[in-house]
Amino acid sequence: MQGSIRNNQHPLIHRLADCIEEVWHQYLDLSPYVVPEDLGYIEGSLEGERLTIENHCYQTPQFRKLHLELAQVGNGLDILHCVMFPKPEYAIPIFGTDLVGSQRGGISAAIADLSPISRDRTLPHRYHQGLSELPKPHFSQPRALPEWGDIFSEFCLFIRPMNTEEEDQFLNRVRQFLILHCQIATTETPLTAQPDIKNVLVGQQNYCTKQQQNDKTRRVLEKSFGTEWTERYMTTMLFDYVTV
Repeated sequence: MQGSIRNNQHPLIHRLADCIEEVWHQYLDLSPYVVPEDLGYIEGSLEGERLTIENHCYQTPQFRKLHLELAQVGNGLDILHCVMFPKPEYAIPIFGTDLVGSQRGGISAAIADLSPISRDRTLPHRYHQGLSELPKPHFSQPRALPEWGDIFSEFCLFIRPMNTEEEDQFLNRVRQFLILHCQIATTETPLTAQPDIKNVLVGQQNYCTKQQQNDKTRRVLEKSFGTEWTERYMTTMLFDYVTV
């Protein structure tokens, strides 16, 4: 996208944003997703620095909402956030990835996962088999998941990449996750039984409410836009869900 803040962000964020959109366009039948008018492009300030947020959203026959968010605080903080929310008729995991860093300091946090939404916290067989067959990457600085991180799968990758080689490995891993996810999702048979659909909605709601507990995200937004706006943004843009 011309004029996008990704052009001024850390190179890995720029490359990952391009990669995500490339895979979406290649494997999915995209159509526009209507974003609330005041939440597509947002400007504010944080401790005297300019805060800019861009939201890019799509929908497909299998996914209620594909959300790619890019954010930048002055020259000191670059953020990529992406979640793919399946429609309730699809009992598939929730893909999510985040990058946090800066041009000067490098990437401090990189996470990617296909998170299960079943009651027993296990991935569907096709996903477990496909992920198990991927070569296991090795990173020198794995990071610990947050306290609310029980929503993530055994294949969750949470690291601090230490060099360009590890950045490339992370990017390739996310691409593998995305391609596998899109290939399976587009060949899944949608659910028809209401109890099964309800179970999907319960699992998705649990994922979103746990993610809403991310205090770091909430604090940054509250400092810039206040509590009321942050609550709306967290619950209608970042981690919205269909109620049971």
